[in-house]
Amino acid sequence: MIQTLELKFLNEQEKIVTLTVDNPTIPVNPALIKQVMDKIVANNVFTSTGGTVVAVQSARLIGKEVINIDL
Repeated sequence: MIQTLELKFLNEQEKIVTLTVDNPTIPVNPALIKQVMDKIVANNVFTSTGGTVVAVQSARLIGKEVINIDL
């Protein structure tokens, strides 16, 4: 199964900005994810078209199963 971790932040215009991490370490550690997201906000690590990220909004793990079909 292919998995992606989405880290969602709010920017200065209160719009959601998503940072995607491919193939995260499983199982994920929610406390560590929150800590890293807080550091990203505190250190102005990245900006968006709506300004810098100002708050943590949410995080989610998305899974997608890929099945090859032999023809």
